[in-house]
Amino acid sequence: MPLTSLAALPARVPPRGADDAERLDNVSPAGWRSPPPRPVYELLVIGAGPAGLMAARAAAALGVHVALVERHQLGGVSLNDGCIPSKSLIRTGRLLADMRNAVNFGALAPAEFGFDFPAAMRRMRRITARISRTDSAMNLAREGIHLFFGTARFSGADTVDVDGLPLRFRKALIATGSRSALPDIPGLAEAGFLTNETVFDLQVLPHSLLVIGGGPLGCELAQAFARFGSRTLISHSEPLFLPREERDAAQMVSDALARDGVEIHLNSTVTKVWMEGGHKVVELVSDGNTATTRVDDILTGIGRMPAVLGLNLEAAGVAYDAVAGIHVDDFLRTSNPRIYAAGDVCLAHQYTNTAQASARIVVRNALFFGRQRMSTLTIPWCTYTDPEVAHVGLYVKEARQRRIPVKTFTVPMHDVNRAIADGEDDGFVKIHVREGTDKILGATIVARHAGEMINSISLAMAAGIGLGTLANAMHAYPTQGEGIRQAADAYLRSRLATPWSALARRWLRR
Repeated sequence: MPLTSLAALPARVPPRGADDAERLDNVSPAGWRSPPPRPVYELLVIGAGPAGLMAARAAAALGVHVALVERHQLGGVSLNDGCIPSKSLIRTGRLLADMRNAVNFGALAPAEFGFDFPAAMRRMRRITARISRTDSAMNLAREGIHLFFGTARFSGADTVDVDGLPLRFRKALIATGSRSALPDIPGLAEAGFLTNETVFDLQVLPHSLLVIGGGPLGCELAQAFARFGSRTLISHSEPLFLPREERDAAQMVSDALARDGVEIHLNSTVTKVWMEGGHKVVELVSDGNTATTRVDDILTGIGRMPAVLGLNLEAAGVAYDAVAGIHVDDFLRTSNPRIYAAGDVCLAHQYTNTAQASARIVVRNALFFGRQRMSTLTIPWCTYTDPEVAHVGLYVKEARQRRIPVKTFTVPMHDVNRAIADGEDDGFVKIHVREGTDKILGATIVARHAGEMINSISLAMAAGIGLGTLANAMHAYPTQGEGIRQAADAYLRSRLATPWSALARRWLRR
């Protein structure tokens, strides 16, 4: 689907109650007074999202003179418009789904139970306000970080202008993150739409909602709003959701959305939007067939683009493009050796944990002559649908493209005792090893708690622990993580078919 420019930076929304006022006071305090600037900063960080905050705090803790520049809100998308608010609403949706399924657990749910959407949004704001305290402007100042609110533009190879205030640096980190990408659909802008930057400002639950895009954000919020009671539709231009994930995992997500009542339109493109009778009318084309539907709101979730515009990178000699973002080497250096980049602005993996890990690399490499490579990281990620889809390492397709022989061990969750007892037996554990060894190449887990389960495999890969060793490690019983041990046991059983095992059996039977 063709894209237009990035979504406009949202204006500061008036506080929605005391909790939202507290969050805004923490992340964007009114009347903030910038400190007198130093003649030169050892590290200047542009962008106070997960990467920028991690780098600034880590460097300041080591006694480095740090300047941190943020033009909108501390915490970035993750705190204010992404991970934290979305997961709080997803948790509410999961509770509603469990209540509707209570009879299967022997509980007598009321015939009618209400849902208070404004109350769920207030809970979300309480959570974001609480978490915002950690990285508040006042806390950063107490740690010795010079915090400047404003728009940063490079004015030279070692200087930045922040709304007319010049700041010099020895090393700089660009961590401006990413912004919502908007589809180029005639009439969409005129009809109005939601993005992740505005959907959490809703005060009234939409009676009907169309989600454009079947990536992680689109699938997560489509399921949540369907569970809230909205008539929810999702349109995706490809034949399966989550196009990066394995087909069986993507199909399970599709099945889960359908069970929750989401109206699914795969291989479909939104070609036109217009207003009619107070509703948004959407034209959908699939396999040459055209259909229309009427909805109250439209949420675009087609992806994100690096936030590089307006930085005047040319003045600093930093190479970039609008799609891939800032060009960096494996040490996260840009074409200007004084300047590094981290997080969504330069990486293909746009996740909070990746942003934070890349920021740690920058602190080591830029300030302490480190030589850590980004390519050495083991990066897990998770889509928080129900069931969740978590992955780490290589997919089978990627391994074969690299001519790496692969053997896969799969355990369905309906063979895991705790998953059966919990009534959460949809999904599987799938672990890939290099054939002939127990070296773990990658894994995909589809389960209700897949995001928690993938961490043990990520740890094993980072520590060089093989699948055979995981089989010998004791796991608490019963847990859903037993699925990982069962996959490891399957690996050990496969070793019994080797010639050496056959010799051992003959020796035992002598």
